[in-house]
Amino acid sequence: MIDLNCDAGEGFGIYNFGADELIFKYVTSVNIACGFHAGDPDTIKKTVDMAVKNNLSIGAHPSFPDLLGFGRREMNLSYDEIKNYVLYQIGALNAFVKISGHMTHVKPHGSLYNMAFKDTKIARAIVDAVKAFDSNLIIVGLPKSALVMYALEQGLKVALEGFADRAYNDDGTLVSRNVKGAVLEDANEIAQRALRMVKEGVINTLCVHSDTPNAPMIVMKIRETFDRFGVEVKGLGN
Repeated sequence: MIDLNCDAGEGFGIYNFGADELIFKYVTSVNIACGFHAGDPDTIKKTVDMAVKNNLSIGAHPSFPDLLGFGRREMNLSYDEIKNYVLYQIGALNAFVKISGHMTHVKPHGSLYNMAFKDTKIARAIVDAVKAFDSNLIIVGLPKSALVMYALEQGLKVALEGFADRAYNDDGTLVSRNVKGAVLEDANEIAQRALRMVKEGVINTLCVHSDTPNAPMIVMKIRETFDRFGVEVKGLGN
């Protein structure tokens, strides 16, 4: 059994980014941008409504305050700044979620996520913000990351995440998007890779990025492969 998640609501104003409407038919959880790397009130509301309609588990996708860089630039911020930024973004999403559903998880975005693999200050700030807001929320992170380890120390639930469409470094971190081959695009290759990751049993949630080229075909192929090999998909918190 596995959760299949995607990052969503990553447009801004008149600009659309990703194929959320098509992808939502196949995933079981979504991580919704909260305004710091993408997303605005209208986009957030629209994405939440679409997630509720598709009966998906909803999570916050907070980032560094980096709208121009889509949250993919590293930033040197204090513990308090990071904690408050994460808390602010969770609250922004929850304002819309509480109308018609409930939030199940928090998954940091971009450089905030990647830096929390080793940086204990960032990991602590994220976890402490989530715990202060709602200790029942699940924190999504890479296996063996500082983020996951500190969350477990604090008694929070975690979901260990794998990436079907991204290349990995030897230490378990993701290859930088600036490196050629960091993002995989072949749907059949990604589906088989996803199946292997599930069979290894190390992860319990699998991400496909909505902005990956041909993302709807990729996630559809993954679901077809899972169905064929008897892998059940189930949203976080269910």
